[in-house]
Amino acid sequence: MYMLLNLCKVVTRFFPIWVVAFSFLAFYAPGSFKPLGFTVTYFLGFVMLTMGLTMSVDDFKLVFSRPKDVLWGVGLRYAIMPFVAYVVSKAMGLSPELSAGLILVGCCPSGVASNVMTFLAKGDTALSVTVSSVNTVLAPFITPFIFLFLAGTAVPVTASALFFDILEIVLVPVVLGISIRAMAPAFADNVAKYLPALSSISIIFIIMIIVALSAAKLATVATLAFIAVALHNGFGLALGYGGARKLAGMEEKKARAITFEIAMENSGLAAALAIAHLDPIAAVPAAIFSVWHNMTGSMLASYWASKAEKKVDNK
Repeated sequence: MYMLLNLCKVVTRFFPIWVVAFSFLAFYAPGSFKPLGFTVTYFLGFVMLTMGLTMSVDDFKLVFSRPKDVLWGVGLRYAIMPFVAYVVSKAMGLSPELSAGLILVGCCPSGVASNVMTFLAKGDTALSVTVSSVNTVLAPFITPFIFLFLAGTAVPVTASALFFDILEIVLVPVVLGISIRAMAPAFADNVAKYLPALSSISIIFIIMIIVALSAAKLATVATLAFIAVALHNGFGLALGYGGARKLAGMEEKKARAITFEIAMENSGLAAALAIAHLDPIAAVPAAIFSVWHNMTGSMLASYWASKAEKKVDNK
């Protein structure tokens, strides 16, 4: 058991390295992974199930006790990232497929890693968890319509198709996970220590499949897609923090939480939807985002944590 837990820690700690390594494997041997394209939604469904297993009804209490903070968090989340993606894609002259993929990333809800980064940054973790939970629940009702508004003229996708896919891939597994935790809390607590590693492995498989499916075109768009993702994430972090501090008037800990909620996406969902409804190349921004936002999020969290420690030392 001890060895298994250590293995899980290795998987999660070096997640970006595993992603890069297995992405190269998929790029140079795409034929081995292309037939697995149909499994992407199942892997993502499992990731959302693990998210649900870590959630409870208590995670939504702040909606009633601090509705203003939650409303600002959700509002800024869906106001900033979709439109930043749209502006970046237009400014860079991205192809319709890459533009749609980048916009889709921006339209998806917060990623679960945002809660971890908020905790590491000594931010308001309770607010982060609540905003993530609310964003995820609202995703089937918001994501399809923002995406169609910004990218609907470039790609043929219907709102109803996106709605039912998000409902099936996100909301159903999350609700199932919450229900299991409510009915069998001891079981949920026992498996909780393994969930981050299992989620990471699932996301690695998703990215591998994306790389394999788009390998033929990836070499020609990788640099452009990387720059677009870096700009998207960078503006998200800056505007998220600025919006929380200046527009919402939040104090530092709350602003840190909202920053990560805005700039860290559920890129796995974006990848699954891109594969299901768009050209496989549209899933490339989501695959890059999965690695990039963990790197920038970790660096920012470390910086904020060190600032908090210095303040304590100086007192």
